[in-house]
Amino acid sequence: MIDAASASEKRDPLVEEFLRYLVNERNASPRTLKAYRQALTTCGAETKRSWKKCNADDFRDYLFALMKRGQARSYVRLQFSALRSFYQFLAARKRLRHNPVREVQMPKIEKKLPLVLTRQQVEELLSAPTRETKNRAAPVWMPLRDVAIMELFYSSGLRLSELAALDVADLDPYTESVRVFGKGRKERVCPVGLPALETISRYRASANVHSGPLFINKARKRMSSRSIWLVLKRYVRHTSIPISISPHKLRHSFATHMLDRGADLRSVQALLGHASLSTTQIYTHVTVERLKKAYADAHPRA
Repeated sequence: MIDAASASEKRDPLVEEFLRYLVNERNASPRTLKAYRQALTTCGAETKRSWKKCNADDFRDYLFALMKRGQARSYVRLQFSALRSFYQFLAARKRLRHNPVREVQMPKIEKKLPLVLTRQQVEELLSAPTRETKNRAAPVWMPLRDVAIMELFYSSGLRLSELAALDVADLDPYTESVRVFGKGRKERVCPVGLPALETISRYRASANVHSGPLFINKARKRMSSRSIWLVLKRYVRHTSIPISISPHKLRHSFATHMLDRGADLRSVQALLGHASLSTTQIYTHVTVERLKKAYADAHPRA
């Protein structure tokens, strides 16, 4: 087993075998692999026992230690999600007979409604690049690219990693859609609105982008997820929006505004690429809360 002193020097062969399985058979993303590696390494360093000798009490002690340090429940559940998947893998490979993690009861996660932008705030954000004039050294096509990025986020509800991975060939202006590879490399096709398509077309013509990555940087390489995040963060400073904005908030806003305008839950689930309908149902709570607020503000006997 890896202890804290040697964790950086050598890797656990069982963990490495599990991570190879995730890549080869589950098409896990680099982000998932990094999170699972970190979770298993941290747990291994704390328990200081072999995986086969660990029992439910060991994992309960680890759970209590995490909670005592004040770790968020979402973080704790992620750690144990990695452990649960790892032990399921070991059991399937006949490495052990019993999965001790199954006996550990997880703390209930706090239900927080996602923050969303109003339609007016979305419009203000999308027009911010035309008002931003400080970066005069940037190529003339960059503001068009930035608007295209934000338009596509809001138009199709994509994840940050999905948008960053897009190639020109993935966008079909004739069918007004984009092909996306989501979690687990699952493919889906999302509609794209006309404002987004028109802005993307103008950006591509101005930047001379005809093949390869759809969104490029000044070096004409694919933009990283972090670069796209920073684009959004920069333009928020040129708005009156009082909350911090992330690409995921545009995804939240997309889903909520769709439901506000009458879209059914199953359709929104398919557009977002959610495997479970329960994941999408959080947006119905957002919509209900918005309706209740509108009622309380407007009804004379509310």
